[in-house]
Amino acid sequence: MTDPRIDRDYPDDRAPIKIDVWSDIACPWCFIGKRKLEFGIEAFQDRDDAPAVEVEYHSFELSPETPVDFDGSQIDFLVKHKGMPAEQIVPMLARVTEIATSVGLDYDFDNLKHTNTVLAHQLVHYAKAHSLQLEAKERLLAAYFEEGRHVGRIEDLADLAAEIGLDRDDVVRSLTADEYLGAVRADQRQAQEYGIQGVPFFVIDGRYGVSGAQDPDAFVQVLNQITDERAEAAALDA
Repeated sequence: MTDPRIDRDYPDDRAPIKIDVWSDIACPWCFIGKRKLEFGIEAFQDRDDAPAVEVEYHSFELSPETPVDFDGSQIDFLVKHKGMPAEQIVPMLARVTEIATSVGLDYDFDNLKHTNTVLAHQLVHYAKAHSLQLEAKERLLAAYFEEGRHVGRIEDLADLAAEIGLDRDDVVRSLTADEYLGAVRADQRQAQEYGIQGVPFFVIDGRYGVSGAQDPDAFVQVLNQITDERAEAAALDA
């Protein structure tokens, strides 16, 4: 679905289409949404006149009160922090796992380690500064949902960062100093200004908001619409 609250001027028709994504490392739908977005972009780029698409990730904390070392399972977390009855959680997680499998992801909720994600968000910003943001986002999501890795402690995050080619020692320095905490908070303020209350949330070309892990066709539709609108605007200006 599109959100009319996002509204800016039309860019040059030859410019890349920018997609800004608000998401959380600890959000199962965000990893699913990432894959569906990627499938949608791939399908869109089969179009002969498709412009390039650029994706940037932004920070959103679903449960900022979560401790770094949560003592309990995914079911315990949802019962204690979300007030959900345990008998509803098991089939819900099974359904989410099934949907994740349909897009090539292998969720392992039994071994997932709940944690606070603010440092992981800082790492994504650090990686952006070193031109590895997309790689960092992918690595963190896979580590959390598929591998049972801890993504809330500095040393563990530094290990993951090194796996994608970042300087481990400098990552430790950056996270210890909260170097990118201000950038995380700026993302969160922007989300509030847009009225974003859940993630994933996609702001496409600065003009359209797409909420939730929509199917790839939904992204293709919006990207096609933007490309057509740009072409029409360029023709009127010619």
